[in-house]
Amino acid sequence: MKFVILSALAAVALAAPQYNYDAPRGSFRGGDSSEEIAILKDSREQDDSGRYVVDVETANGIKFTDSGSPGANGAVAASGAFSYTAPDGTPVRLQYVADENGFQPQSDLLPVAPAFPHPIPQFVLDQIAFAASQDSRESRGPSRSYGAPRYD
Repeated sequence: MKFVILSALAAVALAAPQYNYDAPRGSFRGGDSSEEIAILKDSREQDDSGRYVVDVETANGIKFTDSGSPGANGAVAASGAFSYTAPDGTPVRLQYVADENGFQPQSDLLPVAPAFPHPIPQFVLDQIAFAASQDSRESRGPSRSYGAPRYD
């Protein structure tokens, strides 16, 4: 569980623009641009029981929130969300829960598997019926090999 949370935080950290350590506190340089992006909110709280809340928002629309508390067997149960606007203008929002059931992200942008069971094409159904009829014919009569000829 710690690995999942660490992985999620690492992914967010790697996706964020790199900080410019020469910039005044409360701002950072975004991407390849020399424009400084102000940090509008950076709230981090943790109490003695291990519960925590992180809330970050930047002037260019990046928002990240995460909260967690100790769970079963020393694991941390966490939930949160992040959002930003992709370079093509698509709004990106992802919500997640990470607990004893694993990391469970939810987003309209995540790929979705096709509904199962999918319709079986008719030619497949015909082949299954043909194989079943062959099996029933062979079970009634002597077995015949379709390989090398038999000499009885």
